[in-house]
Amino acid sequence: MKEIVVSGIRPTGKLHLGNYFGAFKNFLTLQEQYDSYFFIADYHSLTTHPNPADLKGSVQRVLAEYLALGLDPEKCTIYLQSDLPETAELYLFLNMNAYLGELERVTSFKDKVRSQPNNINAGLLTYPVLMAADILIHRGIKVPVGKDQEQHLEMARTFGNRFNRLYNTEVFPEPQAFTVSQQLVKVPGLTGGGKMSKSAGEADTIYLNDEPEVLRKKIMRAVSDAGPTEAGQPKSQPVQNLFDLMQLVCNQETISFLKSNIKRDAFVMEILKSNLQWTWKLS
Repeated sequence: MKEIVVSGIRPTGKLHLGNYFGAFKNFLTLQEQYDSYFFIADYHSLTTHPNPADLKGSVQRVLAEYLALGLDPEKCTIYLQSDLPETAELYLFLNMNAYLGELERVTSFKDKVRSQPNNINAGLLTYPVLMAADILIHRGIKVPVGKDQEQHLEMARTFGNRFNRLYNTEVFPEPQAFTVSQQLVKVPGLTGGGKMSKSAGEADTIYLNDEPEVLRKKIMRAVSDAGPTEAGQPKSQPVQNLFDLMQLVCNQETISFLKSNIKRDAFVMEILKSNLQWTWKLS
């Protein structure tokens, strides 16, 4: 019997480079090796109050991108989160045993409080509980998540174990973070801050269906600086972000050359961006 893998993506817009390297690239391998469930997380998207017409279009777009990138319905289960009512039922039961203090300590919730103070709804607070329901409803063992989701997965284990203990059962196994490479991936954005995110805006994000000219403009406008001025000097965060992106899409020879020459002058930043532009491809 194959182990169960569960993962989903929120339909809040087009898929981007972070979605691909953080999750989707692994999906293509996982569907060959595991009993895989990949869903479109429309319940999760409701925390940002999407227009119903926009949500429907986004769901259809994500489904099309799932299929275009290679997910095979003959090899895995693809479904819409809201089409499985048992998920909402389990979410209710798990919420009864999720405590305010532990939910308020979640890093992503605290980030949302700072970034969108006018929309701190209960769905944001209990996001980890719904994520736990998504996983536990299938008794998922392996969950391909990005580094920023590790805390949510730890809470899924907490909620599952608490349910087992309170109701004297062993119905829920402990899900574990998993990638094919066994290394969690964090894809930085282009604006020099944190991870690549649709919520950070167009300038921060490389979408999988960006036209070449749009892609060129985004990368050439990416935040950077002149780089280290002395050998061995640490890179600034924006420059390190560009190297992290290069590490995902470029060959090692190119990366080694740029690392050895970065201390020369600001022109190297333009070379770095140019290489990032022309070597980006799905691999």
